[in-house]
Amino acid sequence: MRKRRERQDAIRKIVRRERVRTQRELVDRLKQHGYDCTQATVSRDIADMGLRKLPEGVYVLAEDLHLQRMISELVTSVVRANNLVLVKCSTGAGAGVGAALDGAELDEVLGSIAGDDTILIIARTDADAESVLDSINKFRGRS
Repeated sequence: MRKRRERQDAIRKIVRRERVRTQRELVDRLKQHGYDCTQATVSRDIADMGLRKLPEGVYVLAEDLHLQRMISELVTSVVRANNLVLVKCSTGAGAGVGAALDGAELDEVLGSIAGDDTILIIARTDADAESVLDSINKFRGRS
């Protein structure tokens, strides 16, 4: 049980950070993180976790679908400076997108501040900020 939970936690992190299109890619990424498993195991994990594919063919967590829709429709730009990520949104969308980002409970994020059309995300480290930037760009349909 513990092994499955740890593997599924790893899958959550991988899917949030990277553009994974196939189960085979996910098996390969898990191996890079020290998990030796079969495609059948990953297929069961995908079903158990409720992973979905976006129209562009990328896996996303079911709980992130709302966040993905908001980001793809309302975020206009995203930049990083050290451990800070600045997200620009459509007018009036900052608080909603900020709340959705907070709701995702990203491990890398210490906190965020949202205004009318801007969100400032404070990450733990520069590398964590890069990971947050990559995740947001993934949801925007960019790599």
